Amino acid sequence: MSALDPPDTTPTDATADSPAAPQKGGGGVMDREHRALSVGIISVVLLIAFEATAVGTAMPVAARELDGVPLYAFAFSAYFTTSLFGMVLAGQWADRSGPLGGLATGIAAFGAGLVLSGTAGTMWLFIAGRAVQGLGGGLVIVALYVVVSRAYEERLRPAIMAAFAASWVIPSVVGPLAAGTVTERLGWRWVFLGIPVLVVPPLLLALPAIRRTASGPADPDAPGAGLDGRRLRLALGISVGAGLLQYAGQDLRWLSVVPAAAGAALLVPAVRGLMPRGTYRAARGLPSVVLLRGVAAGAFISAESFVPLMLVTERGLSPTLAGLSLAVGGATWALGSFVQSWPRAEPYRERLTVLGMLLVAAAIAAVPAVLVPAVPVWIVGVAWGFGCFGMGMVISATSVLLLKLSPPEETGANSAALQISDALANVLLLAAGGAAFAALGGGSAGAGHGATGEGAVVSHPAAFAAVFLPMAVVALVGAWVASRVGGGERER
Repeated sequence: MSALDPPDTTPTDATADSPAAPQKGGGGVMDREHRALSVGIISVVLLIAFEATAVGTAMPVAARELDGVPLYAFAFSAYFTTSLFGMVLAGQWADRSGPLGGLATGIAAFGAGLVLSGTAGTMWLFIAGRAVQGLGGGLVIVALYVVVSRAYEERLRPAIMAAFAASWVIPSVVGPLAAGTVTERLGWRWVFLGIPVLVVPPLLLALPAIRRTASGPADPDAPGAGLDGRRLRLALGISVGAGLLQYAGQDLRWLSVVPAAAGAALLVPAVRGLMPRGTYRAARGLPSVVLLRGVAAGAFISAESFVPLMLVTERGLSPTLAGLSLAVGGATWALGSFVQSWPRAEPYRERLTVLGMLLVAAAIAAVPAVLVPAVPVWIVGVAWGFGCFGMGMVISATSVLLLKLSPPEETGANSAALQISDALANVLLLAAGGAAFAALGGGSAGAGHGATGEGAVVSHPAAFAAVFLPMAVVALVGAWVASRVGGGERER
């Protein structure tokens, strides 16, 4: 037993035969008992990953065709805001009646949203489809965490989480290329309309196994309870608040202070109410796991968003080459996930998360070195490969640790908190990085490095430094938080 092991939760004789109790055995995630479930849910993750990487390629074409370029950002924010509500709803649903209903409903909503966007005749209908899709996505991601918690014994969870991470490797490389080809040959609508049909077979494969191993409440003998109205109101507050903050960030006039203030007023109490106690003081155990997820994801994604722009504007790379500089990251991310999944890594999982965050911090700090012309651009690919390796260890480890530190009846709520921390940190740190970038002249019009033609975009080295260096500091803070994920009590 390592220091990270939670109190024993092995089912007693009274509950060992319940549907929610994973059966013990010596096999792996692809043994006879788990094969159908594993193939099904991994395939669902693979298709969702493909959609996530492909939509960004088709989105600009869709916005132009629907005369909706001014509303372009709302196609992304609509997905995000409704997914936050879906995450909390899925947690409530799963804790009270199991993950099956939330997963099936989420897949249905995800597919319906894709169809609505793919058939939209106006930009607002397209945005509405993205909102429905986001609700489904929020339901699915939390339901999958609960399925893993109930259907796989503890020793198998790192392996299935590593498989989830690996499911993003091929889509991250092939998705944009495939989506671009489909968009050019068949039209952007087929990028949206093709996915729902493909999701059906793996779902049909997984649902019987989920019904057998993970259906019903965590404690069948506990009295039934309805959904927690207070938590759902907090979820609505966090969604609306995040939406208002995003709107304010896209409208840089003084009047945007009003929606920004309203968004913060809704967001702060909602986040405090939905996070485990002690999250913002990095209390040991579960609170630090949830906080670490947000710090890691926010710092990494905020920095990564500016890497291609820096390579294009400062070093003159084409957009394709700039994007390929990050391609190796998908493979090293998966490798990091598999490293933390090794059984021998179990006693060292806390140390691996600290090491992972140090690698992320070093990678973010190293990337702006290419602002010096004498530094070769391949340094970015190498640095980002190490950073993605660190992220693979951290993200998968936080998922595994959350399930270990969560009582069965609170797995859904805690999984929702983890995903909310991830999503909110992305938005807030991206907004902060974008504001610093703009304040130092990033994106000003004119001629400059790597830009040609009238009205080309030029950025200044100081503007990029103002993004990367603070995010490296945030990642270093994450290394300290990672040192506190071990121990602590299971609490909410």
